[in-house]
Amino acid sequence: MNKFFAVRGGGGNIIEPKVGTRPQDNLYLAVNSEWIEKTKIPEDRSRMAAFDGIEVNVEKLLMKDFADFASGKKEVPDVPNLDEAVKLYQLACDFDKRNSDGAEPIESDLALLDSIKDFSDFNLNAPDLSTFASLPFVFDVEPDLKNAKINGLNFSGPGTFLPDTTTYQTDDAASLLAILQKQSVKLLEMAGMSTKKAEKYAENAIKYDAKLAKVVKSSEEWADYPACYNPMSIADFKAKFGKFQISYYLKEIIGEEPEQIIVQEPRYLDHFAELVNEDNFAEIKGWMIVNFINDVASTLSQEFREAAFPFSQALSGQPKLTNGEKQAYHIANDTFSEVVGVYYGKTYFGEDAKKDVEDMIDRMLTVYKDRLRNNDWLSEATRKQAVTKVEALELKIGYPDKVEEIYNRLKVIPASKGGSLYSNERAFALEEQKYNIEQLHKEVDRSIWAMPGNLVNACYDPTRNDLTFPAAILQAPFYDLKQDRATNFGGIGTVIAHEVSHAFDNNGAKFDEIGNMKNWWTDEDYAEFKKRTQAEIDLFDGIQYGPVTINGKQVVSENIADQGGLTAAVEAAKNENDDLKKLFENFARIWANKQMIEAIKSQTAVDVHAPGPLRANVQSQCQDEFYKVFDVKPEDGMWLDPDKRVHIW
Repeated sequence: MNKFFAVRGGGGNIIEPKVGTRPQDNLYLAVNSEWIEKTKIPEDRSRMAAFDGIEVNVEKLLMKDFADFASGKKEVPDVPNLDEAVKLYQLACDFDKRNSDGAEPIESDLALLDSIKDFSDFNLNAPDLSTFASLPFVFDVEPDLKNAKINGLNFSGPGTFLPDTTTYQTDDAASLLAILQKQSVKLLEMAGMSTKKAEKYAENAIKYDAKLAKVVKSSEEWADYPACYNPMSIADFKAKFGKFQISYYLKEIIGEEPEQIIVQEPRYLDHFAELVNEDNFAEIKGWMIVNFINDVASTLSQEFREAAFPFSQALSGQPKLTNGEKQAYHIANDTFSEVVGVYYGKTYFGEDAKKDVEDMIDRMLTVYKDRLRNNDWLSEATRKQAVTKVEALELKIGYPDKVEEIYNRLKVIPASKGGSLYSNERAFALEEQKYNIEQLHKEVDRSIWAMPGNLVNACYDPTRNDLTFPAAILQAPFYDLKQDRATNFGGIGTVIAHEVSHAFDNNGAKFDEIGNMKNWWTDEDYAEFKKRTQAEIDLFDGIQYGPVTINGKQVVSENIADQGGLTAAVEAAKNENDDLKKLFENFARIWANKQMIEAIKSQTAVDVHAPGPLRANVQSQCQDEFYKVFDVKPEDGMWLDPDKRVHIW
């Protein structure tokens, strides 16, 4: 195990900053110690990282714009549906009305949930309940993994109260659930329910959640995409539901019984009849009501917002609740994400920067194809298919040319016409549900963007074989038109190649250039790939990071992408005789991170990414060029024996 990853320090820091640290001993600390010491985590956040620094700046820009639009100081520009986003922001900002309304906006829906008297009644009302409440199962329409041109109906189980099934095995589980239980009782009392009834609902909710946690998938299991593809005939599917009237539910929600259902959680389906039945009805009802009141509290008064904060605070360590104005922006941004992203891209993303980034992407793709063609452990047939997949990649840079159709359907009903924040959000959720179901008999729209332009992130979609680089990530420290090319290679260059590498991670490797889940490997090549994948798992598995131990299998796909991304960026920089020292330093810089202990526990329970400091150091340790650039010796902290260094892409 790497000696510099033991727990050191507390508070928000996992790796204690030490200015003057040599890169030979700890590259991450050598680059980021001063930043860690100076950086303060805002009171309404649980973390500050390089990504977050950009996000905060984007948030400030857009919050000011929304405030100016709402006040009339600025005219709302001609971006489709941006005016609706501003109307929603205004509604969310009106705390005088939100506070005076109290629980009134949710009264009828809560009363409906409360009135469900038995399992037969639940069967009858389940289709209507699904439009505003959580049910103990989920249906949604997504591209069919084995035929990426069409959509399929997917089935899965519900989420749990705690971040992951593994969280229930920790020492914190009981205290966290107790906080949620107490919070739920208070919220229900505020909504007009008697204490006795509220306490019983909360008690039953915790009992039912415990049953779910034993059956639903863990984050590690969800990280295996191909394992989510389990097509089943409608006859076999319906046979699993016991006394729940699934035929009636499907006909009410979808209008038909599809010939095939894609089961994402086979284990949950096998246990469905024993989880959803008359004997468990009281617990199911309590679970639905507790989910409902905690979900909707944020759309109500300030008092409700504050009463719903303790559980979130316990999970994240965030000191204070986000203020009302910022919440209003986030509500508008979350609902109209693509619309706001287009506005951000058109307003703040320069054409010169876009052209330069496109040039970098072209360079990185060229390097990647050359590396695949010259790969020394793949056969000619597999190398050829891999290059074909890279050449077929679709690039989405900045923001989309048009917004998706769903946003044209989201119309805000203002307070003057009887609308509340809750009623609008409820109507939007219903419209989104309808829109999703409509896609079942349509071809997959490959022009849809997976991320909005104002999101500080990037992604690869294996079912579309496309790369998305939103405008917001295309700035320092990841990218700056004024930065030297080596620094940009260490930032956005590694990000670009990271996303390309996802086409060949443990999940992406099972999809072809069209986006179909298909084996295009020879048996020998895939056996070698699995061996190298296991080495990547072993590299991270068991590393102690503050209060948690890293699960190498859960984070393997992102680590494969990090490995391929950094390797390709190093080669690209070498081809241009760039300063590799600057590349490695910026690679460490983009993973700068300062985080609350509670947030670390919650994040690592569900995140498929390794913590930033580990990404910076462990991946650099596997680069032979790193040892040359910094003259790293066996006695240095960053030394990793050559036979333990992982090389995949």
